[in-house]
Amino acid sequence: MEHGAKIDRRYDLDWLRVIVFGLLIFYHIGAFYATGGYHVHSVYASETIEPLMKLVNPWRLTLLFFISGIAIRFAIDKQPLIKFTVKRSIILLIPIIFCIHTIIAPQSWLELLENGEITSGFWAFYPEYLIGSIDKYSVVIPTWNHLWYVVYLFVYTLLLIPIARPLASFMNGYGKKMSSRCLDNRLGIFVVMLIPVIPFIIFHYILNPIYPSTHALVDDWANHQLYFSIFIFGFLISKDKSFWQAINKALIPALIMVFIISTIASIVWYLESQNYRSYAFDITEHYSEKTRKTAYAWFSIVALLAIFQRWLNKPSKALSYMTEAVFPWYILHQTLIVMIGYWLTRQGLSIYSESLALILLTFLGCYLINEYFIRRWKWIRPLFGLKLYKLKY
Repeated sequence: MEHGAKIDRRYDLDWLRVIVFGLLIFYHIGAFYATGGYHVHSVYASETIEPLMKLVNPWRLTLLFFISGIAIRFAIDKQPLIKFTVKRSIILLIPIIFCIHTIIAPQSWLELLENGEITSGFWAFYPEYLIGSIDKYSVVIPTWNHLWYVVYLFVYTLLLIPIARPLASFMNGYGKKMSSRCLDNRLGIFVVMLIPVIPFIIFHYILNPIYPSTHALVDDWANHQLYFSIFIFGFLISKDKSFWQAINKALIPALIMVFIISTIASIVWYLESQNYRSYAFDITEHYSEKTRKTAYAWFSIVALLAIFQRWLNKPSKALSYMTEAVFPWYILHQTLIVMIGYWLTRQGLSIYSESLALILLTFLGCYLINEYFIRRWKWIRPLFGLKLYKLKY
């Protein structure tokens, strides 16, 4: 990014958004092979892949909400607020309603089937899914499952809209001066790395023990504190040149901190795997894990922002295509993983053949459904968050 130029579009953040969503597909494939709570599991599920997932989990969704806040600032600055509100509501609300009642249903069916809670086929189960149930099964139906991110983004956007213009005006005036004083100096690197993470650490200690993660919107206050805060933060600094200059300079320190914290985490995981326990270890790990995880997430985000800002802030036809395709792929991928994985793991394949087939078929399924069904049909496009007419690249 040329720091003296007018910022019209952040191609680096477009690239980062596409790649993080792509990483999300691999993450959910990993969840199929992990032992944690997922809709279905492979017969080869174990703890083997979980340390790798733990390295990605602290920052992946936080980064997406951060980028979403930035994107909304750019969109709001280009159009009247009422027009933006209507367009954004259509883009987000229609896919939420449609997909909860269609795309997500096979996930619940197969999860209940694997749990032994039902024995019926999908079409026999589907009317019951539409009617809904809160306490009959181990999962609520109908549900939004992985689309909770879209639901939260829709609610956060509605909460932001009434204060969007005042916040933008503040950042164009006094906020810009404050940022320049704090960041346009030798200490700017330390400010951009350390100051943002402090409130997140504090609230992590306060809220997380009280409000476990649910993704159910109404009782998910610890997640709201994190995701809504980073969403607003992204909105505020989206066009702040001092912030982005400091991010650019912070690449090496951020990478060093990511390496140090990852090493510490790896040592802790190894000790736990060897069943090393002591009272001092338990107490120290209980409190240090919260700080370490939160700091690691922000340092990882800083490093990724710096890397993409330096080397990928440029347009391309491939980026234009993937920027449009990423939302339909996000909607489709988990249902494909659950359906394909549920079938594959019952075919007696080796773990290598099964996992490779699952990866290839998931990506191929996302591509074919989007390319030859979703993006080519005018009346289907809005159901998956796309504009009515196909873009030209």
